[in-house]
Formats: sequence, C-alpha cells, structure tokens
Amino acid sequence: MGASDIPDLTFTPIEEIQERVTRVQTTFLEHKTRDVEFRLVQLRKLYWAIKDHEQQIVEALRLDLNKPRFESEIGESSWLENDIVFISRHLYKWVKDESAPDIDLTFKFMSPKIRKDPLGCVLIIGAFNFPFQLTLGPVLGAIAAGNTVVIKPSENAPRSAAVMQKIVESALDPSCYTIIQGGIPETQALLAERWDKIFFTGGATVGRIIAKAAAPHLTPVVLELGGINPAIITKSANPRLVARRLLWGKLMNAGQICTSQNYLLVDKALVPAVVEEFKKAYNEFYPHGAKASADYARIINEGAFRRIKSMIDNSKGKILMGGTMDEKDLFIEPTVVQVDSPDDSLLIQESFGPLIPILPVENLEEAVNIANSIQSTPLGIYPFGSKADTEKILSMTRSGGVSVNDAALHIPTLPFGGVGESGYGAYRGRSSFDIFVHRRPITSSPGWLESLLAIRYPPYAGKLSKFKAGSTLVPDFDRTGQKVTLGWLRFVFTLGGGSAKAGAGRAVIVAAGE
Repeated sequence: MGASDIPDLTFTPIEEIQERVTRVQTTFLEHKTRDVEFRLVQLRKLYWAIKDHEQQIVEALRLDLNKPRFESEIGESSWLENDIVFISRHLYKWVKDESAPDIDLTFKFMSPKIRKDPLGCVLIIGAFNFPFQLTLGPVLGAIAAGNTVVIKPSENAPRSAAVMQKIVESALDPSCYTIIQGGIPETQALLAERWDKIFFTGGATVGRIIAKAAAPHLTPVVLELGGINPAIITKSANPRLVARRLLWGKLMNAGQICTSQNYLLVDKALVPAVVEEFKKAYNEFYPHGAKASADYARIINEGAFRRIKSMIDNSKGKILMGGTMDEKDLFIEPTVVQVDSPDDSLLIQESFGPLIPILPVENLEEAVNIANSIQSTPLGIYPFGSKADTEKILSMTRSGGVSVNDAALHIPTLPFGGVGESGYGAYRGRSSFDIFVHRRPITSSPGWLESLLAIRYPPYAGKLSKFKAGSTLVPDFDRTGQKVTLGWLRFVFTLGGGSAKAGAGRAVIVAAGE
C-alpha cells in the first residue's frame, strides 16, 4: 500500500461546524444513545472498521511520523481493537445501577442507588503523536457511556486524520458522531459551542486555552497533558536495566511520547556505568545507527525539530552519545547529554523528543529535591533501585503515575491521567467509561415511611431536642485527637452513636418511638 491509498485531508468548512454540532446535540436529546445495545453495535462496527483499515493506519503513520510498523500496530490499531473488546465484555456490568455504600438502616428503606447517566454531547480533541490511540481511545469511552461525540483529530498528523475520518464515517451513526477537521480557526469555532464535556490531549499551553474557553459555560474538562518527567536512579539501581529501559522509553516514536522520562537524576557513583550501558544498548538496538534503521521514527515537523535542536544548542552540557541531526529528514539521533545544573535548558522544559540529559546527584534526597523543584506534578516518575529506595521516592513526590524500574510503561486498563501541571481526569479501561458519565444519586421514599419522616415538618416546637438526641453522632476520639473506645452501655444508650454505621436515620427511629 502506498501514499496514493491515503486520502487528502480536507478541513471542514467553518460555516458547517455549528450545524453539525447542533445535529449531534439534538440527537442526544432524542435519547438515541441511551440504549446500551445501540452503543455496543457502534463500538463493534468501529472495531471492524479499524481492522479493515489497519494497512492504511500503518501507512498514514509512516507518512506522518515514519513510525515503525511494530509501534503502529501495538500502540495504535491493536491497542484500540483490544480496548473495544474489553469495553464490550464489561459494558453491561458498568452501566448497572449501583447500591449506594455506607447507608444507615433507615435510609436503606429509600432504596438509594447510583445511576450512570451519559453527560450529553462531548468534544474530543486528539494529539498528533499517537493520533489514533489518543483520539479514538477517549471516543470509545464516550460512546460506551452513551454520549454523542464530536471528534477533532490533530491537523499536525494529516494523513492519520484523513484515515481516521474514513474509519469514523464508515462505521458510526452520523447523527450521533461526527468528525471535524481543521486547525486553529476550526478549533476556535468548536470551542465557541456549548459542550457537556471537553476532552483534550496535548500540551499545557493549549490546555490552558481549552480550560479558559470552557469556563464561561462551566463545561467540565479533561486535560491529558505532558510533563517534565524525572527518572531517579539511586545507587542501588542496575545500570544495565536503567539504560535499556530508559533508552526504549526515548526510542518509541523518537521520544514523542508524553510518558517518557524528560531527564535522569543519577547517583554520581553510577553515572559512568549508566552512560556506558546506554552506549551498549544503543548499538544493540541499532547496529547500523538509528538513521539507517526502519525501527526509528522521525520528528513530526520542522517546528518541532527546531525547538528540540534549540534545547541542545542552548545546553551547557556535554554530549556523550548521539547528537547527529538532519533537518531535511526530520531526524534527531537518540542523544545522551551530561549536564551540571538543574537550570539547564534540557531539564526545564519538556523535550518531547529523543534527548536523554543526565544530571549527577549526591544522593536520593538531592534527587527528589531537584525533581520537585523542576516540576512537582509531572505526568510520570520513574524510580530505579531497591524497594526501600523507590518507596522513599514515592513518599516524597507526586505524579500522575509511577513505573518502578521501568520507563513509560502503562497497563492499558489502568486509569491514566495527570495531576497539577500534567493535567486532570483519568481514562482507559473502566475509567474511560467513568469519565464520561454522571454518577446520579437516586432515592425513592415509600408512602409507609411518612409517619417516621413527620419529624422534619413544621411546626418545629419540641422537635429539635428529640431529633438531636437520636441523630447526633458520639465521637470515638478525645480533644487531643486520640481514638477512644466506647463502653458497651454508652453504645446502647446512644443507639450506636460511636459506630461507623450510625447516622441520621436513628433520629426517625427515636421519633417514631415517642
């Protein structure tokens, strides 16, 4: 299959955007997507459309990113197909009403439950680096949750966006799901519309723009952003594992992956061995060099290339491995650089490329302090070393996720998302469904409860003391904050006031008795 099989990307006329959004908003209000079997049929059809376009997906990713077939299949088409099968197997279980937990006895008579309602019409804005996975992945959750969806792929991966449009339009009901193509003007037109949720994957700068645009309508937003992710290498780490695993994290998609480490903080004693192992691993992975290998991607465009190049040019560090570049080919070799300051240009911004800066540190505590000062809430942290060392690192840091003794690794069904500067909201697996539903509490008060509930009605004269006598929880702690044990007589006379299960329901029991 060649480039001729990939359709050209055509931007959606701006004057059509509002009408197309209105159409899917209207469909939601017609309750078409409420039916669970309808949702499943859409997902199943999408599965086969992805399957039928696997070759075009591979070719589009080759043209956009020179992405190797292996990475294209495991990280894009196969990932999405597995997601659909996983959701299909579990959706009927997920949509069931849940019994509300921790409910007191009397309130149980009101049959409290949690219903998972779809939010409405949602906008999903994808990213260029894994264009299919990071755009259609959240779409799967939105469909499963019963929403109508407007999909905006990244224009920076134009062939992938065009193939994605073919897939979506061949599989999904156009009254419920539509795809809008374009750049900044088209995205601005979309953001001017009213949404029930916006899901964005990309950089923090655009993330702030998305959040600001959503604010006037109080639209909830999921921001899946990048992060200046540290790998912390303690003196107890295995240098060979460090080098092989972290090099792999920077080789995938030529380092254009939000979960890969941005820099390494390495115990000084281990630095020579780690650098040597990086060289060995590089020669093993690419015997003829990365540029000659079919297994190494390219930078997405000239702008991204120049940004990464400027980070190297502005660094005061010393290149220890790699460093060759070819702007015409958008090639940047995996590059190990030893730096001597946390303020170096390679550490203070996200490279989103194949750069591996190493900053030697005296000890674990110094490493943690530096990591927290560079960015205290990265998307990922990668500690290497003994269990005691890694637990210590985890206890002193925050991040969206953690992979101990590994790089950029994420189990596909675990919740995935950032914290603080790296974003908010998590998806994947069950979380892809949960992020697109409202957990709606529902109670039903039977008529026969009326005599028990009468204490709440005016006139209130003489009722307050009775209500408080039965409803006040007796603390199981003293004024110093220490936990105390209630005696059994006190427990009986307070109707279990100190127990975790006690609640306001005791009030109606007392009232009924009087």
